Amino acid sequence: MSEKSRGYLYLSLAMVLVGSTVVASKVIASGLPPFAATALRFAIALPLFLFLVRLTATPWPRLTRRDWVIVLLQAGVGSVGYTTLLISGLKLTPAADAGVIIGTLPVVSAAIAIVVLGERPKRSVLLAVALAAAGVLAIVFRPDVGNRHSLAGSVLILGAVVCEGLFILLNKRLRSEIPPLALSCLMAGLGGAIAAPVALAELPWTETMNARAVAAVVYYALVPTVGGFVLWYAGLAKVSGAEASVFTALAPVSAVLLAVAVLREPLTLNQLLGIGCVLAAVTCLGAASRTRSALRRQAKAL
Repeated sequence: MSEKSRGYLYLSLAMVLVGSTVVASKVIASGLPPFAATALRFAIALPLFLFLVRLTATPWPRLTRRDWVIVLLQAGVGSVGYTTLLISGLKLTPAADAGVIIGTLPVVSAAIAIVVLGERPKRSVLLAVALAAAGVLAIVFRPDVGNRHSLAGSVLILGAVVCEGLFILLNKRLRSEIPPLALSCLMAGLGGAIAAPVALAELPWTETMNARAVAAVVYYALVPTVGGFVLWYAGLAKVSGAEASVFTALAPVSAVLLAVAVLREPLTLNQLLGIGCVLAAVTCLGAASRTRSALRRQAKAL
């Protein structure tokens, strides 16, 4: 197997694991409150990330006060906000629906950059935004599920996607260069510290904690969080960023298929339509990214 093929394999496995977080979160939602689950996830993942930092001799960044504020916001929004909103939303909506909505992350990130940073939208980005919106609308507004609980769950999951998009946006505002492994350590440590006080308030009132939910948190922490990180960056070292971005389309497909296979959820026509729109949107963004990379290479060659 060539180095590039091995990179493709690592990236594919990483995105399949990302999709599995939706199924894990659905199980967690049935037996643990969201902040308690989030705090436990980071408490398990942090020691492993610290071990990897030591093993790889990853340098620890020296951050300015401004960058510390940004990193703290990232932990609150991207780490805690994403996980708690996802778990809360999955109490109310099917995992397959959530998988389709989470697949819009690359497009939501591009839309946030346009709105917040004032970036000039390209035609391909606008088309991707329209396709992603159509995919979400196919999930949210459908005749077979008319109650407001499903709508509320979809809104919460879309909120989780926006949180992750803001995380990406905040990362662009950092002035210090932070190695990905060090950033993961910071997110796990700070995210756990932010979630812990609310988790302690949640636990005395919960009556639904069960071993299956705790096992799902352990899986979430060890396999997608740490294992997915290792696979993604191992793959990224072997292919270009533009090529890697295309593999993000596997995450919603993985989430939907695992929801059907593991949770025995039915697969509806609206879900297929939604995932088709989302995949088209991600493909559109990936094609635009590859075109920009090719143009930059041509400009350097001239």
